[in-house]
This record gives sequence, structure tokens and C-alpha cells, in this order.
Amino acid sequence: MKPTDFLSTASELLDAGRGKPRQTNLRRACSTSYYALFHALCLSCANAWSSRSTQKAWTHVYRSIEHGATKNSCLNEEVMKQFSDEIQDFANMFVQMQEKRHRADYDPNERLSKSAVSNDIDACRAAIEGLQKTSLSERRAFAAHVLLKPLPKERHKVPKQKREKP
Repeated sequence: MKPTDFLSTASELLDAGRGKPRQTNLRRACSTSYYALFHALCLSCANAWSSRSTQKAWTHVYRSIEHGATKNSCLNEEVMKQFSDEIQDFANMFVQMQEKRHRADYDPNERLSKSAVSNDIDACRAAIEGLQKTSLSERRAFAAHVLLKPLPKERHKVPKQKREKP
């Protein structure tokens, strides 16, 4: 399963039928675009931390991404500023598209336009390409950031060593 296949499906939904696309197609295209990002991240993390030769471990990493926890990790500005622009762009798009997906899937009053969804598909494609261009070491660090629970603040501090008196 390739993340870009999700984007192809989203594009097909925009052009299904004649004339103006139905809101259900626009909503599904929006949701599918988010899932392209989600699966790109799952794939990136699994490939960064494991090898497909160890299928069970690779699948475990792939399946370990959680939607809400990942969004919170991507919103952690203190940590995210340490990553390249490509990773930051991906994280920002992940957050934006997750919020758009929630509205598209659950808000009966949400109205989408073909042009806005088409722009989102293009932006998701660019974010995925940017993520894929980053170094393996950076993708490993990003995987650790989104997969592992953050340590409590007090555990980040290095304890001061006592000075011995002569």
C-alpha cells in the first residue's frame, strides 16, 4: 500500500461523475488525503526503525502510530523546531488535515469545495515528498518523537552532582 495511492483515490473522487462533485465525494477525498499522510508516517517510522526482513517487528512499528498522540507530538513546538523544514511541514500538514478530516467525517454542516480539496491533495503530496527526502537519521528521530511518550519534565533534568569537600 503506497501513501500516494490514497492521493490518487482522492483525486479520482473529485472527478467522479459529471459536473460539480457531490459533498460525499469531497468529504471522502478530504478524509482519504489525511490517511495518505497517516500511512506515509506509518511507513516512514516502520522503515526507519525496522527492516521488512523482520516482518513482525516492522508491522508492530507500522501499527503503533496513534492519531491523537501523533497530533500532540506534532504540536510540540519546542521539539518540532529541532527538525528540518520538511519534517515541520509534514507535521503541520498532518495536524491541519486531521482537523479537516474530523470536520469532513463528523460535522454535518461542513461544506467543502472542489478547489480547496484539490489544493489539500497537492499539499499532502508535497508534504509526503518532503518527508521522504529527509535523512534516515532525521526520520528515525521523528519516529521516536511520535511513537514514544514524552518524559515528564523533571526527568529531563540532569541531577547536579555534589561537590566533595577536600
